[in-house]
Amino acid sequence: MQLSAFGQKFSAESGIVTLMEDLGAALNDNPDILFMGGGNPARIEALEQLFKQRLDTILGDRETRHSLLGVYQSPQGDAALLEQVAGLLKQQHGWNISASNVAIANGSQAAFFVLFNLFAGLQNDGSRKQIQLPLAPEYLGYGDSGLSNPFFTATKPTIELLEQQQFKYHVDFERLEVNTDSAALCVSRPTNPTGNVLTDSEIQQLDALAQAQDIPLIIDGAYGTPFPNIIFESATAHWNSNTILVLSLSKLGLPGARTGFVIANEAVIEAYTRANTIVNLACGNLGTALAKALFSDGEILRSSNQIVKPFYQARVEHALECCQRELAGLPYRIHKPEGAIFLWLWFEDLPITSQQLYQQLKAEGLLVVPGEPFFVGLNAAEKQQWRHHQECIRVSYAQPPEVVEQGFRLIAKTIRQAYR
Repeated sequence: MQLSAFGQKFSAESGIVTLMEDLGAALNDNPDILFMGGGNPARIEALEQLFKQRLDTILGDRETRHSLLGVYQSPQGDAALLEQVAGLLKQQHGWNISASNVAIANGSQAAFFVLFNLFAGLQNDGSRKQIQLPLAPEYLGYGDSGLSNPFFTATKPTIELLEQQQFKYHVDFERLEVNTDSAALCVSRPTNPTGNVLTDSEIQQLDALAQAQDIPLIIDGAYGTPFPNIIFESATAHWNSNTILVLSLSKLGLPGARTGFVIANEAVIEAYTRANTIVNLACGNLGTALAKALFSDGEILRSSNQIVKPFYQARVEHALECCQRELAGLPYRIHKPEGAIFLWLWFEDLPITSQQLYQQLKAEGLLVVPGEPFFVGLNAAEKQQWRHHQECIRVSYAQPPEVVEQGFRLIAKTIRQAYR
């Protein structure tokens, strides 16, 4: 079988494919495995009941049922939902925003594929531009989304060592170079995989750099404010006409609904909408119907603030306790968990690579995610000089407490053997 350059690139091995294959295997082929990999949100009973009630109402009405199953959405998305999203953001944050600044996506992963390739890659003048990631590590799902290579560039962070075996990455503005090769800056906030929340000052500096170069600042808010609001630090939400903010319903508890939102200026929304229509034709209706039901009475904010955030706040405290107890005496550090649903563990001078550690833990019956694929955009020379990228793993604390406890026991056992 002869594949095109596109076919070879997108059918090759990649970190995000491995992650999703492991997720599928854990859920379907080996349900007994301890699952602390992937990005599945936790099962929260109060949310499941809420979604059931709203779905019952939707399915009980003939016209609503028909709009759910029997029609396509318009290219930009359901007009009523666009108004609701814009209204909520305007009310919550005071942004000068309307429905023309919002588009619906089939999840944020699909949105980023379109957005990245709108800006980066081959340009009309024959030059090539790249998506710039100001802070490595960054979400591994970005890594293979470009239609050409090299597609990303990244900057190593500075590392602040904290008490209680914790640390925090910061953007290294002395090393960060934004130039004519940069198509856009992109950060996730909170950051997947580390749970880092870029400070307001860092966001303001990135915005200034982007505006000076006349390129957009893209912010991935999949875990952030105003929904699902899995964020444990004080942080000001950011958007302006030069910012592209991408939100999602997945971490609210609806990953299967595949519904995201792109918030941008009108020109970007128009370009995104046209490209997305070519790629996807239309967005799915289930997530839209549920979102309208949740937005209509403010339930999406109540659920985020009163159910989702407190739930994960309790879970991260439990995970930290387990981690610190089981790994006591080992040379480990935890990235300060400021949001999202993961702990990012750094094992200094680890005798094996995180990929090897991942394979050993998998053989023991525990799935985590190795750190190497998250260092998107660093070139081979930079990685060669910085072994840190092979010393980290991402673990999810979204699973039941007993799974998290067993998982950290297995991690501790395997790590102790490695250091011996």
